[in-house]
This record gives sequence, structure tokens and C-alpha cells, in this order.
Amino acid sequence: MKRFVTFILLLVAFIYFVACTHDPVLDVDNQLIKLLNENALNGTYEHYIMPESDDFSNLPNQDIKNPITSTKVQLGKLLFFETGIGLQPKYPVSKQAYSCATCHIPSRGFTAGRFQGIADGAIGFGDHGEGRNINPLYTGAEVDAQGARPLAVINTTYITNALWAGTFGSYGVNAGTESVWHQDTLVEINFQGLQGLEANNARALTVHRQVINKDVTDSLGYTAMFDDAFPDIPVSERYSRMTGAFAIAAYFRTILTNQAPFQKWLKGDLSAMNEQQKEGAILFFGKAGCVRCHNSPSLNSMPHTFFSVGVKNESETGNKVFRTDRTDKRNLGRGGFTGVRDDIHKFKVPQLYNLKNFGFYFHGASKTSIRDVVEYFNAGVPENKEISPAELSPYFQPLHLTATEVDNLVEFLDNGLFDPDLERYAPTSVMSGNCFPNNDHQSQIDLGCN
Repeated sequence: MKRFVTFILLLVAFIYFVACTHDPVLDVDNQLIKLLNENALNGTYEHYIMPESDDFSNLPNQDIKNPITSTKVQLGKLLFFETGIGLQPKYPVSKQAYSCATCHIPSRGFTAGRFQGIADGAIGFGDHGEGRNINPLYTGAEVDAQGARPLAVINTTYITNALWAGTFGSYGVNAGTESVWHQDTLVEINFQGLQGLEANNARALTVHRQVINKDVTDSLGYTAMFDDAFPDIPVSERYSRMTGAFAIAAYFRTILTNQAPFQKWLKGDLSAMNEQQKEGAILFFGKAGCVRCHNSPSLNSMPHTFFSVGVKNESETGNKVFRTDRTDKRNLGRGGFTGVRDDIHKFKVPQLYNLKNFGFYFHGASKTSIRDVVEYFNAGVPENKEISPAELSPYFQPLHLTATEVDNLVEFLDNGLFDPDLERYAPTSVMSGNCFPNNDHQSQIDLGCN
């Protein structure tokens, strides 16, 4: 009798196993896992799993001079949104009216909410940053505007060199480029032996007309927080743009889209993505070949790579932009920084989470939806006629995706990679008590905090 019962149990288990192995749902999951294992840099799908935001020891690319601590993260979060440090505007009317977060809005995936970010020299916010426009007291040459679409400051722990051209950071892809660091006083910060986030943030606080010193930290109430965050820094150096940049960099590394459906699926919840998203992921890591460039946990490139995919620059899209034109060397991408002919028109491979909230895509903001982007890559035809075929990435070829496959890939990028609550990384208030991320009169009205 015991043998008969054992036989029945084994038979049931075998039938269950056979049924499961032919379950189309499990087949899709197994197919995706197989592709992930084949493409992962360490040979396992776990490569693509992001850590928890407070798991500091597992956040990669930390600067040895700036180890992450909770006190630094909290200080950096507040400074990033603090309009009170906007103390060097072109005109007094804009004093304490903008912050770092003016161009990096949580509800827009920490991007600007418009095709070009404008800090000092603009007014208004709208609903999500799209209502920001030039202050009529400023000319276009006087505003603080970027020459390329602001990159998202999410998943930046996977960044070694900052900006579209990888300009900032002493290591990584910038090792060996020391000869060009002297050409721009702001880039000379690379000689200080810093990682990309720390170097970029220090120059950004200067470029974006912000001030941090002991008088400012005293007046705004941040001095004690700097003391807690940087007890090993001499008091004479503790309250500065550099320590502020370090705190913001520590905060940046904790802004992870680790609640996106794909991340939940990777951690074992096979129901976190729907079937269309899974089919889209299979295309991403398979037929479409997206993973050839987007291979890190954040789906940027690791190590950083730069490619030309033939898109237009900001000054060529027809949008009204400021402080950039066809002669802007930033239009040359990596080549504008290195001066190397083979680097011209090549731009960094960006991360791909929360794209659907961006509203604008590529460095020149020439596309306005993920579908536009997928269809552009599917066609494989460059839109910028000034870029020669020899300059284009060898991967920029027609993908031959069907209409259904385009739909599936768009669904994965739009929703499978979408973390719905980036507001968890924003503070509820800043020490100055000011409105944020903007504090001009129109923004106060738009934000309901006047």
C-alpha cells in the first residue's frame, strides 16, 4: 500500500511538472530568464536587480572620498530642493527662486518636464515643470539654460562619468583625457580625483548660480546637518559647495527605481509584469538588440559607451531654446570634450527607467514619446543630415520589428520599467521654508504654496 501511495504521489508530481513546463506563461518567463542570463555581464539575471535605496554597502561606484551615510543623504536631499541657496542670480528678482530640482522634477522622472531646463531667468512651473518660461526681464543669453536635455538623476549610482559627453569624473572613461581638462576652468575639477557625480555636482552649484558657505548654512539652518554629515572635514572647509556636492551625490545614489514591475519580477514576483511587458522584455534582450548598449541594472551602458544615432541637437528641433545654437560644441557630444575626431556626435547611452514621464527624448529632445523613439530605431534612418554614415553606430540599423512587436517593446519600456512613486525621494519641506522646487511668484501660484 505504501508503495502504491508513493507511486501515485510521484505520478501527480510528474504530471504537474509536465503541465508547468508547457504552461505558456512559464515558458515566457523561462525564455526571458534565459535571455537575461545570456546577456548579463556576470552571467546571471540577478545582475539586473537593483539594491534597496538604504542598502548603502551595495550601491556601486561610490567615491572613496565620499562614502554614503544616512546623514549625507538627508542633507543632500534637502539641498537639492533648496531654493534658499539660489543666491547668485543674474538679477535680484530671481534670488532664492530656483533650485537644482527646478530641472529635475520627481513626477517627471527627475527631468525638467520640458525640452530644455531653465533655472535662473525663468518663471512658472505649470503642473509638472512644463509651464516654466523665460522671465521677461532676462534676455535669452542671460538665463541659466542647458545646451542639451537634462539627464534624469535617477539610478545615478550606475554612472561613473557625468553628462551626455561624460565630461566629469577623474576615472572611468576619462582616464587618459587629462590633456583636455585644462581647457575649461570648470573641468579642471577632474584633477581632484573625484567620481563623476561629485565632480559634476561641485561645478553645477557654481554654474547654476548657487552658494553654500557658513553664513548661508547658518541663515538657512543647515549648519548642524553639515556637522553631522562631515565630522571629519575641518570646520574651515566643512560648509562649502564641495561638501554640498558630496551630500547631493550621496543622495543621488539612493534614487533608485527599484519598485518598477521589471525589478519586482526579477526579485521573484512573476505576476509583476503582464504578458505584453514580458514579450517586450524578450524583444529588448533578444531580437531588438537593445541590450547591446543598455546592459547595466539601470539599462545604461556599463562601462560607459558613446554612440551616434543620428538625432538632432536642441537648436535644430524647432523648439525655442536659449544659450545654444548650431555652433555649440556640446552638439559634438563626446568629441566636443575630448577633441577626438572619432568621438564627434557620440553621446552617452542613458538609463531607461521611468521614460514615459520624461516627455522628451534624446539629447536634443527631438522625440516626444517612447513610441517615437522605438519607431525611430526600428526604421534605422538618421534624422540629422549633418551626421555622416561613417559616424553612426554600427548598431543603428533597421530592426525589422512588426507592428505587434513595436507595441510590445513600447509597453515594456513605458510600463514594465516604470516606478510609480519617485515622490518618495522628495522632501516634504526644506529648511528655508521656501516654496520648492521653484520659489518665484508664478511658481508659488502654480504649486499652491504662496
